[in-house]
Order: sequence, then C-alpha cells, then structure tokens
Amino acid sequence: QDQLEESGGGLVPPGGSLRLSCAKSRINVSAYSGAWYRQAPGKQRELVAKILSNDEIHYSDSVKGRFTISRHDAESAWSLEMNSLKPEDTGVYFCNAVHFWGTPSYWGRGTQVTVFS
Repeated sequence: QDQLEESGGGLVPPGGSLRLSCAKSRINVSAYSGAWYRQAPGKQRELVAKILSNDEIHYSDSVKGRFTISRHDAESAWSLEMNSLKPEDTGVYFCNAVHFWGTPSYWGRGTQVTVFS
C-alpha cells in the first residue's frame, strides 16, 4: 500500500499535548524528507513542520517552540510532538514523505486533531 500510516490524533483541551506518528515499512526513511501538513475547515492545507533528509528542520511560525518533528530511522517513522495546543491548531493533520530525488512521494490519509475551548 503506497500510503503512510498515521496515528495519534484526538480531542484535547487548550494547553494539552498530543503526539502524532507516521510510518511506512520497507523504506529507508533517512533518504526522505518527512513533513506534517494540516487543513482546518474551509482553509487550504498548510505546512506545519518538515525534516529534510540532511536533518534540517523547518517549522511554521505558528507552531515554533510548541511542536517538535522527529525522524525515527529504526521504526521507519516520523513523529510530531505537539504541546501547548491552541484551538487554532484544530484540523486534519497529514503526513508526507518525499525521497530526496523528488520521487516517490507518499501521503497519509490524515488524522483529526481537535482542540476545544
């Protein structure tokens, strides 16, 4: 199956934490950039965090200092640790992996994160 397997979404109050995971078996994740995007209702999908194959990391300004993206080579996975969650973090979070050659690229189906106030 050419999809990433995501897990870890849920419902939390403001200030809470969640950890999202994204995995795909039988690939060398260190040769891929891994990224998390989110899509809020009625809005376009936006990049939240990305870790390149050279370990360079980028965050959107809205999550800097609160979210941490990591790559776990032994588990063929990436994770997104989300702390100090806000209602505006609510949305469907999608994992994306792209080989450093530009192809192949994989997406997850998305996992819902809801921060209620």
